[in-house]
Amino acid sequence: MAILNYQPPMTPYLDFLYQDEHVIVVNKPAGILSVRGRAANHQDSIQKRINDVFPEARIVHRLDMATSGILVLAMHKSANQHLSNQFAERKTQKRYFARVLGLVKDDEGECNEPLIVDWPNRPKQKVCYETGKRALTRYTVLQRDDYSTLVELKPVTGRSHQLRVHMLSLGHPILGDRLYSEEHTRQHVNRLHLHAAELGFYHPATEQWMSFTQAHPFSSEPNRP
Repeated sequence: MAILNYQPPMTPYLDFLYQDEHVIVVNKPAGILSVRGRAANHQDSIQKRINDVFPEARIVHRLDMATSGILVLAMHKSANQHLSNQFAERKTQKRYFARVLGLVKDDEGECNEPLIVDWPNRPKQKVCYETGKRALTRYTVLQRDDYSTLVELKPVTGRSHQLRVHMLSLGHPILGDRLYSEEHTRQHVNRLHLHAAELGFYHPATEQWMSFTQAHPFSSEPNRP
């Protein structure tokens, strides 16, 4: 899917939460790529902005362009391997907030629909019980109003678009989702209401547990269609 009219936010240009000789932690705004795109006009990204200052820094994981929140980057090869292993072995701790359409019935629960890329419509993902890979998301309802629900999401696995597809499969697409929701559900919503609010990991040099949090930017009074 082509990125139309790519205009990444310039303020803040980079929002550092932590930096030492081994890791960098930043708060990514919505609307900017985590890594460089293929097209010349899609080079601006968190990766490029960091590399302009720290050329050896490496992206460890990604957030979708439309998702805001916490990203960790490695400052050198061994730190990258250490952190990448933590993500692969599910040793990290991740917590997201999302505002979804409609009223989620249960106060808490989980979704374990298996996911795979929807090749004719990539980068979209889809639920597939025959070839899909295991995926698990746990959710907790924080707030309901007459239009939407604010939920806390804890992904156990890290499939592409996992939170977006899982909430859709529950009948509650994330507000502002241009890939997975109908146009009428996006009216008067200016961004994807998905935010990576917490990330915990073991420091690649000291092995000390580090945890970073960033409050979600969604108003307690959501926009109405």
